[in-house]
Amino acid sequence: MKLIFKSVLFLFLFFFSSGKMMAQSNTVVLKENWRFSKEVKGDAFSVDYNTSKWEKVSVPHDWAIYGPFDKEWDKQVSAIEQNGEKVATEKTGRTGSLPHIGTGWYRNTFSIPGFKKGKKALLICEGAMSEPQVYLNGKKIGEWGYGYSYFSIDITNELKAGSENLLAVKLTNLPFSSRWYPGAGLYRKVSIVIKEDESFAQWGTFITTPEMKADNAVVDIKAEVLGSNLSMVTEIKDANNKVVATQKATDMKDGKFHQTIEVAKPNLWSPETPYLYTAVTKLYSVDGTLKDEQNIKFGIRFIKYEPNKGFSLNGKITKFKGVCLHHDLGPLGAAINKAALRRQLTILKDLGCNAIRSSHNMPSFEQLELADEMGFMFLAESFDEWAKPKVENGYHRFFEQYAEKDIVNLVRATRNHPCIVMWSSGNEVPDQWGAEGVKRARWLQDIFHREDPTRPVTVGMDQVKATMESGFGALLDIPGLNYRVHLYEEAYKTFPQGFILGSETASTVSSRGIYKFPVVQAKNKEYNDFQSSSYDLEACSWSNVPDEDFVLQDDKPWVIGEFVWTGFDYLGEPTPYDEKWPSRSSYFGISDLAGLPKDRFYLYRSRWNTKDKTLHILPHWNWKGREGEITPVFVYTNYDSAELFVNGKSMGVQKKNNSSPQNRYRLMWNDVKYEPGTVKVVAFDSDGKIAAESEIKTAGEAYKIVLEADRETIKADGEDISFVTVSVVDKNGIPCPTAVNELQFKVTGAATYRAACNGDATSLEIFHDNKMKLFSGKLVVLVKAIKTPGAIQLEVTGKGLQKGKINLKSEL
Repeated sequence: MKLIFKSVLFLFLFFFSSGKMMAQSNTVVLKENWRFSKEVKGDAFSVDYNTSKWEKVSVPHDWAIYGPFDKEWDKQVSAIEQNGEKVATEKTGRTGSLPHIGTGWYRNTFSIPGFKKGKKALLICEGAMSEPQVYLNGKKIGEWGYGYSYFSIDITNELKAGSENLLAVKLTNLPFSSRWYPGAGLYRKVSIVIKEDESFAQWGTFITTPEMKADNAVVDIKAEVLGSNLSMVTEIKDANNKVVATQKATDMKDGKFHQTIEVAKPNLWSPETPYLYTAVTKLYSVDGTLKDEQNIKFGIRFIKYEPNKGFSLNGKITKFKGVCLHHDLGPLGAAINKAALRRQLTILKDLGCNAIRSSHNMPSFEQLELADEMGFMFLAESFDEWAKPKVENGYHRFFEQYAEKDIVNLVRATRNHPCIVMWSSGNEVPDQWGAEGVKRARWLQDIFHREDPTRPVTVGMDQVKATMESGFGALLDIPGLNYRVHLYEEAYKTFPQGFILGSETASTVSSRGIYKFPVVQAKNKEYNDFQSSSYDLEACSWSNVPDEDFVLQDDKPWVIGEFVWTGFDYLGEPTPYDEKWPSRSSYFGISDLAGLPKDRFYLYRSRWNTKDKTLHILPHWNWKGREGEITPVFVYTNYDSAELFVNGKSMGVQKKNNSSPQNRYRLMWNDVKYEPGTVKVVAFDSDGKIAAESEIKTAGEAYKIVLEADRETIKADGEDISFVTVSVVDKNGIPCPTAVNELQFKVTGAATYRAACNGDATSLEIFHDNKMKLFSGKLVVLVKAIKTPGAIQLEVTGKGLQKGKINLKSEL
């Protein structure tokens, strides 16, 4: 397969809200009216089963996120090979210390008004954790293995017309089935699609742009349909809903229509200009009756991967400034929420991030839709295991039976998103060793190529030496290196592709607002409080600090970019404190579990965000008892030099230089002695003129609670969320960076209190209680809209503090 993947044009299959009709197709989203129980002994699929005492829930739903935290949940005694461990030890927080183990039942009673004989019905499940067994009206209609996979079941013969139906889903989460918090339950949408027998096949339409002709983009549409004697008409609309091209097709071959349509002077999709068109495709019978209709959002863009040059988007060499993301949303757990996803991407946009790797699982439809809309390239990943296990009850149990089906569903359901620029068939799989692993890698890559010949395939490889020797790395379209910065040069010379991707980089560890002394670069550093220093000099035995990757990204044109581990902290994997209770979430994030930026956020921002000024000082300046002691000051900035002042006294000018990776990317005053007061930094431009200033001050006692919302107006849809950052200040309005006050939360009006999170990886406070302690002076409260519009007020109180209030509102 050639490594020049030309222009690809992608769609988003638009799902209509419950009850709305579009031509002859109707998608009903089963959100409300669910009953849930984890207390069932035996099976609960029969129609007359008594569920009166079951919990009422809405879907998406994660049963485990409500806690409580307990070290006994999924306690694992193991040696983590990926971390280089040789001896098995007790791991108490590896999967988040939340109660996801066990069996849960979901039941929903519903009717479909538009269903009748001659119609077709599909059940679409976008994510069920895990091993779902599905029953309709007391009969088992299907099952699946992988909790991250989307799947569909034809329920035409089992769905009742004109009366109620009972859907029951049994989910089973075994212990030792994951390396991080997987969540539990129906954590993504469940829908029923009703369409004519003569209709577009589910996930059967694929659109590409194979070439440009002069100023015109050639749009290639292949649409799989059900039925015969049909015609298809396509209208392409621009972002203003103006029709810019149209075509009719009457010739159908092998159950597919094929159209090529030219779009004049197209607006190209990119992270900077995420322009989306809409294709309206209509299916007609021979007598002119409209049988089905799709409204398809898509973007036009061109991708290439070339030896010694790297990756180009729309003809421009582009580096991946990417982050890896697990699927949990902090205090919301695994339950998908579009407002939370949008907030994440908004934070990443400010960071200057342009790419996301879904680690190590299939992305949600909502995440891809937002990436299309907001402008993020996507590395869509599939598996963390193949045939060889990492954990006792991992995906290896399903690999032989399900791997091909899972890839087919991943690709067909998502291949039409402009954001996706490559696939990944695996991450750090033990199959990297030996000939069998090479065969599996080729087999999986061939499936991706068959389903989508327009995008390349990678694997995140940590056993780089082994993959050099076996041929595993050589066969991949894109060789992805997880860490192993010392092997980049050798891998580049050994592998034939002519470029290297940092598929997983850094894994620097830090705790927001926590600083340790003396300030030294260290591996596997542990402290008595189970926190990591935010001087950003601490990593794991197998990982490194950010600056080492920066050097490779900047100096090696054949390094096509990086995906940092991770954009946000996530539940589980509390390295380096895997063996230390109560650590229960990660320290790797550029932002913490609450979405609050750590200092490291500004280090990446100083390189990635080239349009905005970055000038960030660390540490905070509240160090009672350290008077006169060495307290280094770092500045993260996109300026090359700056002068530091402590209480008006100059600490000298520092200029970035190449004496070390840290000196190249940070400004560091390592000999500053602490004295209370004001730390000020003055940055200079390339001409030596003052370009920007910033300062931090020593705070007094905590006095007042301050609230700031990411959005003050939200939608009255029962799902939208305003994320309110809560902090405390002294009498002069100076933030108190060490405050740990316990606060209480009260929401009134057209919303409810949803959750809170402070970003402390050791906190055992329940996210959904209406109280929580500050961590490093901050936390975040989630206020969720109801379906009635109106005024909303959040009130936050704490003992001895002036209370904080913020007025929000929701609108239809």
